[in-house]
Parts: sequence; C-alpha cells; structure tokens
Amino acid sequence: MLKAKGCLRERRGFTLIELLIVMVIIGLLASLVAPKMFKKVGGARRKTARAQIELLGTALDSYRLDNGMYPTSEQGLKALREKPEGVENWDGPYLPKAIPLDPWGHEYVYKSPGDHGDYDLSSYGLDGRQGGDGDNRDINSWEN
Repeated sequence: MLKAKGCLRERRGFTLIELLIVMVIIGLLASLVAPKMFKKVGGARRKTARAQIELLGTALDSYRLDNGMYPTSEQGLKALREKPEGVENWDGPYLPKAIPLDPWGHEYVYKSPGDHGDYDLSSYGLDGRQGGDGDNRDINSWEN
C-alpha cells in the first residue's frame, strides 16, 4: 500500500505556476506571429484587387473591340454584363459572373474617358476613399 501512494505522488499534474509560464510563452509567440500574418492578408487583398482590375480591363477591351469604344462612365461596368441602350454590336456578357466587389467589399470606380488613359479603373482600398497609405492606398489600372 505504501508503495502505491508513492507512485501517485510522482505522477502529479502541472502546478499553476508552470501552466502560467506556458501560457505566457504561447502569448508571446502569438504576439510575434500575428502581425506578420495580418500583413500577409493585407498584401493578398492588394494582389487580388490588382488581378480583378486586370480581369475587368480584359473584359473592357473585349467590349471595345465589339463596339468601337469603351462603356461610358454612365454605363459603367454594368455594361459588361447587360446590354446598354443604343449599343448595336454588344456581344456580351463580357464577364462570366457578376461584377466583383473589391476585396474590401467596395465597388470598383470606373471612369471613361479617363484622366490617365481611355478609362480609369480603381479600388480605393480598405477605407473606400480616394488616397491613403498602407491598406487604404488606391490601386489603379494605370499603375503597375
């Protein structure tokens, strides 16, 4: 019997101090890793917006080949999915699915004729307003 009690004492669990130390170490590791992960998410959103702008640009070029001009600002990107009034050679839809929102949930901003080319196509970033830095920085069709 005495020997059995000794075995139980050797198999005791972790102390509260040991558990707290482990939790502090895990917290420190998480605080080092989390910012890097969030930075990658922001970068991925910017890359997605750039890819979507290129996709929309290809669809706009197809529209222009059929119709001799880009959709007007009033017709907007909607002209890639639905035939605008008065457009004879429309052969769309020019996008297989609905017009995407940017990765932050905002509509892309389309202007034709544009200030930087035949058309300007932009995402205003996280804040949805023109200008800004970091995740709020604009992504534009005329910039690489």
